[in-house]
This record gives sequence, structure tokens and C-alpha cells, in this order.
Amino acid sequence: MPTSPSRPAPERIVDAAERLIRTAGFVHATTKEIAREAGCSEALLYKHFVNKEDIFLRVLIERLPRLTTLFTELTDDDQDAEDTEDADGPGARGVEERLTAVARKAADFYEEMLPMVGALLAEPGLLTRFAEGLAAVGRKGPYEAGDALTDYLVRERERGRIRADADPRAAAGMLIGACFQRAFFVAFGGPAAVQPADDFAAALSRTLWAALAPPSAAAAPPAAPPAA
Repeated sequence: MPTSPSRPAPERIVDAAERLIRTAGFVHATTKEIAREAGCSEALLYKHFVNKEDIFLRVLIERLPRLTTLFTELTDDDQDAEDTEDADGPGARGVEERLTAVARKAADFYEEMLPMVGALLAEPGLLTRFAEGLAAVGRKGPYEAGDALTDYLVRERERGRIRADADPRAAAGMLIGACFQRAFFVAFGGPAAVQPADDFAAALSRTLWAALAPPSAAAAPPAAPPAA
């Protein structure tokens, strides 16, 4: 559906480009099709943007959600810190639950994002411009999610809720990397090629928690896996 003509032309063009890139892919989202979807002429499109790549970068920088803003579970731990000083208190039991929630959101994020950024991997120049555009607005791109999860796990280690010898960055990389890999498998083989997202997130966090849990938590009976 074309964008409402009441919106400024640059916004209509970016709206249209986002829809077309998501549905048809970067290659098939031509400036002609973008202009048609936006309800404007190609001449007007080129008045505001240098080329299709310029529009694409604006879509990526302005419209893709930031995964870190979805990690609300990671910033909601202050109350738990007040509730317990024990490694096996409510906070410790909540780590696995939070990892599950993070994995679920990350799985959705990467599944949605991968088709849109695939063009970046094939165009080094475009990838460089994307990185520069993110830096210009104070963003670190793919590093943000791992850094946020690492910081959270560092706090949990300081509180004794995960093993003292745990490596927060390695654990964060395992979770984020698994979610990204799942998105690649979906893109390659379709949804049938992977576990349903809920099952995937629960299994991933359960496996990671088995390695992170402090001795007191590890001694508790493990949660039963979901029914097949």
C-alpha cells in the first residue's frame, strides 16, 4: 500500500523502501518501485537521495530496532539485588529466565534483520558506509548486543548468581551467536529447518545456565525440559 501523501517526501520514500526491502529484497527494490510505492516520481526521489544505497542505509540506521533496547530484562535487576544477597535466592533463579527471554527476542530480531542486511555483506563499500553512519549517531552496531549481555552477566557474577570463574563475554557470544546462526538457517532452509523460537530459546538458556550456575544453584533439581 503506498505511503500517505501527507507525510514529507523523504519519510514516504524511506517507508516505501523499508517495505519493499523486507518483502522483495534489496536487489528487487529498485528506485522506480520505491518511488511508485512512495507515491512520488523518481525525479523527486533523487532530489532527496543520491541513490538506492543511500536510501537503504537510512532504512538500516533509522528503522531497524536496536536489540539492546529489547533487552529490558537486563536492566531490571536492581530490585533483585535488594531482595537477596544469596547466590541461590530469587535473583539466581531468575538468571535462566532472563537468558530465555533475551534469547527469544534475539532470535526474532536476527530472523527479521538478516534478509535486510544481507546486501551489506556482499558490498564492502556499503558495509563501511553503514558502520560510519552508525558511529556518527553513537552506535556500535553488532557489538551492542554482546556488550549489553556481557555487562549484565558481569553484574550477576559480582552478585554471586553465576559461577565466579564464568566468562561473561564468552557466554554472551554463545547466546548471541546461536541466535544469529538460527536466523541464517531460517533464511537458508525456511522455518522448518529450525526449532520453534520458544523451544530454541528455552533449550539454549537451559544449556548455558548449566555452565553458569553457581554450585548452590546447580545442586537444585533441574527444571524439566518441555514436553516433546
